[in-house]
Amino acid sequence: MTALLDVRDLHVTYRSGAGEVPAVRGVDVALEAGDVLGLAGESGSGKSTVALALLRLLPSGTGVTGRILLEGEDVLEMRWGRLRAVRWAGASLVFQGAMHSLNPVRRIGDQIAEPMLLHGTVPSARVPARVAELLDQVGLPPSRARDHPHQLSGGQRQRVMIAMALACEPRLVIADEATTALDVMIQAQILTLLRGLIADHGIGMLMISHDLSVLADTCDRVAVMYGGRVVERGPAREVVHAPVHPYASALSSAFPRIGDPASRLAPRGLPGDPPDPAQPTRGCVFRPRCAVAEAVCGTVDPPLWPVDPDTGGDSDRHAACVHVGPTRTMREADHS
Repeated sequence: MTALLDVRDLHVTYRSGAGEVPAVRGVDVALEAGDVLGLAGESGSGKSTVALALLRLLPSGTGVTGRILLEGEDVLEMRWGRLRAVRWAGASLVFQGAMHSLNPVRRIGDQIAEPMLLHGTVPSARVPARVAELLDQVGLPPSRARDHPHQLSGGQRQRVMIAMALACEPRLVIADEATTALDVMIQAQILTLLRGLIADHGIGMLMISHDLSVLADTCDRVAVMYGGRVVERGPAREVVHAPVHPYASALSSAFPRIGDPASRLAPRGLPGDPPDPAQPTRGCVFRPRCAVAEAVCGTVDPPLWPVDPDTGGDSDRHAACVHVGPTRTMREADHS
């Protein structure tokens, strides 16, 4: 069965006056229809670059290699006309920062209607009714179609962005920090809305966030990125609550847990800064900030190894760490 989204060995390199900057390095992720995949990591880890690469929205001159298969069709090989047909209708993107993504001088209803009119997915005479349906679907009264973005709250603007993303009934929705900067009550409403839309429409969703608690409650699977690559992936609750990679563990520990006074009063942080992609390091990119780094980490940049594989070598979890996989086996043999 063909996956809804299958990203293979994705590399993205920005070009600057100082030279080439590798922002994404060999990312592999897959998503089935009806499932939600979370992409987590700090700012600068490459999450949003992956999102923009999926629909070829990166700046001109950016180097992109690998394969981005949307229902078996490679987005990177699409002609311009085919790519325009896929955007909004096949896959849509909820950009982070709704106030900056909406046109401040156009009414909300006109902005929701635009992709439908552009792609001809709804007869023009029925577009106003469809706009009203979409607003109702995301919990806004149809009368809001006459408003401008500045007349809506942050949560309401985010709902409008979701309505726009669903306007042409795409098979894939990419939500880039869809709940960032919203208060917890509005955040909970948006997440409930997204879960309901996925269940009702059977769409696939790639949800990007730095907040692992949001991804644990919303996603089926999670991939954690650091330094432009995936360092751990697997079932959402296992990755969030029992991480294997040291970075995923630090990211998870940064959030206090309800009922755990120790984490509430003294949440663990992570010293140091994320790596500068313009200055690649030798060995494991997380080594300068890792509390369990060893000498081998300075020379080996480990691939994603299966975690606790079965007798056939398969596992639904993977981590890029010398403490996992064949390297761990060799180290344990040396110590025995």
